[in-house]
Amino acid sequence: MRAEAQNTADEIAKSLELLGQRLDVETAQFRLEEFNARVEDPGLWDDPAAAQKLMRERQSLVDAIDTYESIKTGLQDNIDLIELGEMEDDAEVVAEAEAALKALAVTAAQKELEALLNGEADSNDTFLEINSGAGGTESCDWASMLARMYVRWAEKKGYKVDLQAESAGEEAGIKSATYKIEGHNAYGWLKSESGVHRLVRISPFDSAAKRHTSFTSVKVYPVVDDNIEIEVNPADIRIDTYRSSGAGGQHVNTTDSAVRITHHPTGIVVTSSEKSQHQNRDIAMKALKSRLYQMELDKRSALVNEAHESAGDAGWGNQIRSYVLQPYQMVKDLRTNYETSDTKGVLDGDLDGLMGATLALAVSGKSRAEAQGD
Repeated sequence: MRAEAQNTADEIAKSLELLGQRLDVETAQFRLEEFNARVEDPGLWDDPAAAQKLMRERQSLVDAIDTYESIKTGLQDNIDLIELGEMEDDAEVVAEAEAALKALAVTAAQKELEALLNGEADSNDTFLEINSGAGGTESCDWASMLARMYVRWAEKKGYKVDLQAESAGEEAGIKSATYKIEGHNAYGWLKSESGVHRLVRISPFDSAAKRHTSFTSVKVYPVVDDNIEIEVNPADIRIDTYRSSGAGGQHVNTTDSAVRITHHPTGIVVTSSEKSQHQNRDIAMKALKSRLYQMELDKRSALVNEAHESAGDAGWGNQIRSYVLQPYQMVKDLRTNYETSDTKGVLDGDLDGLMGATLALAVSGKSRAEAQGD
């Protein structure tokens, strides 16, 4: 087998190994048999919520097993075809099998990343909050660039994106924006983005064309499922209505219907600026519950807690990722040391590599390369 095809096969094998570790392939069939036995229980649907949860867990296991077996079979079948084609000197068969291996490698890498999304709330929809930091107009412009980046990423995933609230910058960009992103594993993918993002570039707002550094903070919270009870004491919150402001456009409301909820015990403040005040109260309350739920998740996970603590103020010393556009092109995540020179691709929403490296680190405490080296 040619070196290129061998390298592709080795990459698939590594992905398959990590998928097997995440699945715990040795016990997977026994766990599926247990699920099947519980599904056949006549009293299962006496508690619909519990039954639905069980069915989701079972389906998740079935999908994981099918994925693992499909990749394992595809790898071996194509290796066999390549060897057969080489023995019979059939270049067409070899070429087809090598092309199939390349396609399988892409699938395996994607499934490897998805296998990391098995946290308590990973499958949930998510709120994404962006706030400009140190840097004035530069930072506001950077905040709008990040907002565009995440919207483009979400659209590529086929997710639904709703702008919940936005505050325009005085000269350019945005001071803040909150999005609700709906889709399977939306929170799982985006949770690693919480923190301060640093931009270095030649400023378009500086007539002297000097290099500027800007900071923007990103915070991500899971949308709370209806079956998760989060109690909020009415005495602990203050609800204010106000006239929202913005640069104009379909997302900007100019009536006195915007709602701000302040949670006194934690200091959490959430807003919503849709056209209906009643709708805004509902959206803001859900956002508040999501923030409180995130705090509870943080308490349960030291790694997640450290990631959110690292967000800090949007300024020097707190960044999780740097985007350098001048004097060279580089995006580097400071937690994983994952880097890419494709800054245009990243700012256009190509984030899976960066997210995947952080997810792997959160799961194993080591990078993907380190995990594969074990």
